[in-house]
Amino acid sequence: MVKLVSSWCQKMLDDDINTNKKIGWFGAESILKSAGGRNVQLLTHCNTGSLATAGYGTALGVIRSIHEQGRLAQAYCTETRPYNQGARLTAYELVFEKMPATLICDSMAAALMNCRKIDAVLVGADRVIRNGDTANKIGTYQLAVTAKCHKVPFYVCAPTTSIDLNLGEGKDIPIEERPCEEMTDIAGIRIASPGISCWNPAFDVTPAELITGGIVTELGVFKPSELHTILQAQ
Repeated sequence: MVKLVSSWCQKMLDDDINTNKKIGWFGAESILKSAGGRNVQLLTHCNTGSLATAGYGTALGVIRSIHEQGRLAQAYCTETRPYNQGARLTAYELVFEKMPATLICDSMAAALMNCRKIDAVLVGADRVIRNGDTANKIGTYQLAVTAKCHKVPFYVCAPTTSIDLNLGEGKDIPIEERPCEEMTDIAGIRIASPGISCWNPAFDVTPAELITGGIVTELGVFKPSELHTILQAQ
């Protein structure tokens, strides 16, 4: 029984890494094709790398794939307040992999797109639903709005297992609300004024029309409106 469970776990590991590498390849192909011969500058949010997956990553896997091809000029990662997954985890992975990388505050994304050439924004997704709306870490939606304003392609990177055809619209996705202390305290030390109320949703929903680059899966890169048909064909 132990050997059977161990083999099953190993297969899950291998399958996940293989899926992530395909996502990385398809995403890299799409971005580099649009860039011509230039090396690219990319922006990502939260953590979607080997610490969040089995060992390669989804959105960060695309960045990893571009770096492996020698085409990454700079990767920018947001701090991802209030839990700082970008500053703690993504930044660590970028440094560990020796990728050219820069950490920015969440509030700097619009200024970054305005003053520097950003070739694409890449994020992951906790859930993708039938109409192509996606739920991801809080702050994703505002990045999508900002990217649309600055004409920067916005990509969502996720395996097909994250696609939920049972839900029709983003408003149907339940959104977790996290403890206020994540906003008001740092390492147990209060930084916010006592008595202030807080609203701390863990995720937000990005409408399909803002996903201008496409949804990157292990099957390829698709427009949000194509997902339903593609999955039914499998």
